[in-house]
Amino acid sequence: MINKHPVGFYYIFLSIIIFGFSSCDRSDVDLVKNGKTKYVIVLPNKAHEYEEKAACELKKYLGDISNADFAIINEGQEPIQFGIWIGATSKVTGMTLTKEEILMKNDSGQLILSGGDPKSTLNCVYTFLENHLGCRFYSPEVEKVPKLQSISIDKYLNYKYQLPITTRTVHSRLFYENEDFADKRKVTHDAFPDYVPTARVHTFHHFVPKEKYYENHPEYYALRNGKRIPTQLCLTNKAVLQIVKDTVRVLLENNPTAKVISVSQDDNQQYCQCAACEEIHNKEESASGSMIYFVNEVAKEFPDIQISTLAYQYTRKAPKYIRPEDNVLITLCSIECDRSAPIEEKCDAFTQDLRAWGEKSDNVRIWDYTTQFTNFLAPFPNIMTLQPNIKLFRDNSARWIFEQHSNHPSELFELRSYLTANLLWNPEISVDSVMQDFLEGYYEEAGEYVGNYIRTVHQELQKDSTFFLFLYGDPSQAFDSFLNPDLLHQYDAWFDEAEKLVAEKPEVLDRVRAARLSIDYAILEASMRNIPSSFSLYITDDDGHKSIPEVLEHRLARFKAICEKLNITLMNEMGYKVDEYLEVYEKTINRAQQNNLAIGKSVKLLTSPKKYADENPRTLTDGALGGANFYANWLGFEGNDMEAIIDLETSTEISKISSAYLQVTNHIVFFPSSVFYYGSEDGTDFKLLGKVKNQSQLTAKSKVNDIQYFDLSFNPTSCRYIKVVADNLDVAPEWHHGAGMGSWIFADEIMVQ
Repeated sequence: MINKHPVGFYYIFLSIIIFGFSSCDRSDVDLVKNGKTKYVIVLPNKAHEYEEKAACELKKYLGDISNADFAIINEGQEPIQFGIWIGATSKVTGMTLTKEEILMKNDSGQLILSGGDPKSTLNCVYTFLENHLGCRFYSPEVEKVPKLQSISIDKYLNYKYQLPITTRTVHSRLFYENEDFADKRKVTHDAFPDYVPTARVHTFHHFVPKEKYYENHPEYYALRNGKRIPTQLCLTNKAVLQIVKDTVRVLLENNPTAKVISVSQDDNQQYCQCAACEEIHNKEESASGSMIYFVNEVAKEFPDIQISTLAYQYTRKAPKYIRPEDNVLITLCSIECDRSAPIEEKCDAFTQDLRAWGEKSDNVRIWDYTTQFTNFLAPFPNIMTLQPNIKLFRDNSARWIFEQHSNHPSELFELRSYLTANLLWNPEISVDSVMQDFLEGYYEEAGEYVGNYIRTVHQELQKDSTFFLFLYGDPSQAFDSFLNPDLLHQYDAWFDEAEKLVAEKPEVLDRVRAARLSIDYAILEASMRNIPSSFSLYITDDDGHKSIPEVLEHRLARFKAICEKLNITLMNEMGYKVDEYLEVYEKTINRAQQNNLAIGKSVKLLTSPKKYADENPRTLTDGALGGANFYANWLGFEGNDMEAIIDLETSTEISKISSAYLQVTNHIVFFPSSVFYYGSEDGTDFKLLGKVKNQSQLTAKSKVNDIQYFDLSFNPTSCRYIKVVADNLDVAPEWHHGAGMGSWIFADEIMVQ
């Protein structure tokens, strides 16, 4: 929707005297007066397509603002008395404009809008429309264009701006699927501009595929614990180097316009520890040593191409001695960092690595992260860290920044996409002003209440100095912090008020409900914990009958409806779909309403859990049900079986036992191979009641994110004690990226009936 009404609040981030919309004492350049213009838009004779687009866009928006009709002509076509000169015309001949620099200048009544290259000229026109004429481009569908009778430009206008960050990418489908919107926000159209399309990141397994080489040449791959496994390449093997060089050559021949190709590790930490590789690692005091040694050899073979590689996880620390070749692009990744505060405050190790790489190379690309990948729709209060982080990167000579957002819709998706793009263009903007402008322009009357939520959730996080805001976390981690029940009720009430204010504006109401998804999701997850005084999956009447609360039914229906309407399909980066989430949620509600003789009963563990759910055995009988993430109510066992005994307190006749297990394959969390159920009267002598096999055997094509209930029904049997044994696979299989590492079992509520 294009809303052609002026916004109530305009932010200004260029340090110049801006403009007068009507009469202005300090201005003598009237582009439009009373809806008429004497100006024409002038292009160079051999205009680039970006210059032509710049002229057309300027004509369109000047017309939308004032109804004036601006002709577009080529330079030299006719005498020009009053011109708006676009791009590389004679008006900029002799001026020194570097690439990625823009110029806005009043030259004796002639307006010059140009840049050091054609794309910069287009950037200049959009900047002029925003900061001089008050246009706003909030999303592909939502623009704000003022309506004015006259447009005047200050006679002293003479502004140059050299972009500090020359390649700006925000990983958002708003830009990838809408190139015109990407141009308006001045970011790239895709995640990897100028790369070979099939060799963008994590390329080792493509260059030396295990299906082709592993059986006959295991020595090509990483040595771990005395065995060669196909998780990474052996970077000191000369045959591997030649295979990679040959593959790179073919890919470049097939993609002659490409300027960059990635030669980079696969997405795991199982790097080679053979004697030759470890010698380099020890010498360089980092596993990046063998990587740079290897990539440098490839780079020497292709001096006119940028060879991109990762400084990521085990290669993040710069090597001590070796330096990257001039055509090696170091892509430094901040994946481990705590997002509750700026990186420089909470991630000192990364900051040191950033500076170390900057000392070794002038060719550093930053790969930063701005969302919670395990829960796209969860509240993730990191917005106030975006600016200091981007400033940190800029101040350490990073000119290419890739901000990995969710790509798919996530919490406050449009706001985050808009703000991040603005910060990449100018890291010095006022974040408060930009956000206020967006809230008023995009959410209109509801903006105040959406803003209340945003400010408060960030303020509450800042009060909790020990909270680690993790990219792979879960809202359940914050239920004692910025998502505690009282705050969730407050956030919910603000969105109620926001919806009321725009109830008669269906399109704006949808935007508000999209923003509300994060709070709806957090409350749905809180309900899984069964906090009777606040949120629960069921209510119990005086007769002991359980039913779903009406407010929960309404929330689920709203969540489903807005996701369907706005094509919001994914819950996380593992491909877990909204439909799957809702299906599992319905099953969980049904499960919660069943009578459970084990609820609240004591649990004795015969094997040791690790790290999650406070390692508390009562997690298995506490009535809080696990969701799609292992942080939420799951008890974890790494590399060992789960063996638990539940005391029902009295001998009881039972006929069914069920226990739930989680699978998140990329995190080495697998279903047990089998679950055994036993019964006993004395807690010592147990009789096997039955065995349930995994119905979804693990393969490379297994569902990444899943929950399975291991249900056993049997003839009525009396017992006091129930023993549950879940068999762990022990280690990840050979084909998995974590091959040889201990696998996890995550178990939750044990139901006895």
